[in-house]
Amino acid sequence: MLVICGLALVAVLFVPMWRIELNAPQYPEGLKLLIFTNKLGGNVDIVNGLNHYIGMKTLHTADFFEFTLLPYIIIFFIAAFISTALLNRRKWLYLLFLLFVSFGIIAMVDFWRWEYNYGHHLNPDAAIIVPGMAYQPPLIGYKQLLNFGAYSVPDMGGWIFVAVGAILLLLVIYEWRSTHKSKRIDIKAVVAILSVMLLNSCTSGPEVLKLGKDNCSFCKMTISDNRYGAEIITRRGKVYKFDDSHCLLSFMQSKAIEKKDISAVYFTDFGGEHKLIKADKAFLLESADFKGPMNGNMVAFSNEDTMKKLAFQYKGAVVTWKQLDQ
Repeated sequence: MLVICGLALVAVLFVPMWRIELNAPQYPEGLKLLIFTNKLGGNVDIVNGLNHYIGMKTLHTADFFEFTLLPYIIIFFIAAFISTALLNRRKWLYLLFLLFVSFGIIAMVDFWRWEYNYGHHLNPDAAIIVPGMAYQPPLIGYKQLLNFGAYSVPDMGGWIFVAVGAILLLLVIYEWRSTHKSKRIDIKAVVAILSVMLLNSCTSGPEVLKLGKDNCSFCKMTISDNRYGAEIITRRGKVYKFDDSHCLLSFMQSKAIEKKDISAVYFTDFGGEHKLIKADKAFLLESADFKGPMNGNMVAFSNEDTMKKLAFQYKGAVVTWKQLDQ
């Protein structure tokens, strides 16, 4: 397994390790910034042109010393994995694991520092200046930057690194278990935990609706009443916000995103503190007496008793998310 991991790292030298995708109405096909071990790739020139307007420094491979070091670090780990397999010593396996994890942490910290510097140190004479606005992309996941939606996710090389790290962890546990037989460890449970961690790292929870600031993803109106709000979160972590149920359902019917790409749907709790609750766990009530910002006539509750009281008061009909989703 160590030899296979070492050989898999060879591919990292030739494929992108990370990618930042930018989506906006004027770029329906999207823009990509690809980060290899030794260079930047993708739509670098177009991204630099856009960055010029907001005062961000242009991106050039030569400006990053990391691109000089990374290929040698990858080659070191290729040799280290294969050598550890040949030496067949447990202590070398443990040392390799510590070095690999340390490198991963340092790399992510350095990547965050790189994003912070480029997103915050802006030219004060830029053509577009929004007071207090910074343009730091997310370390991982999704973030809205003006009219651009920015994704930051591992590319093929990054996922190879994650897979190699997971296998290395399992090997360490296996070897440790072999020397501590009195302490039983369920390898299947460890694999399950790792899988959950990987899935959670690629998804995110709902975002608080910012009244007067957030715009509805369907009608584009500013969200002004959090009693009727709703959200869709995609499997890649992008959040779509809506001012009421009418806009959310219309957005889904428009096929702007495929149903299979939706991770979760949320409605605002009409009562209480108006927190966001998952649609499939919400108690939904439909009535002509409810007047959402865009004439949505459905509201959600986290408590069934509260919903039943208002159903009697407003002469509403109880509906389920399963019915609406169909």
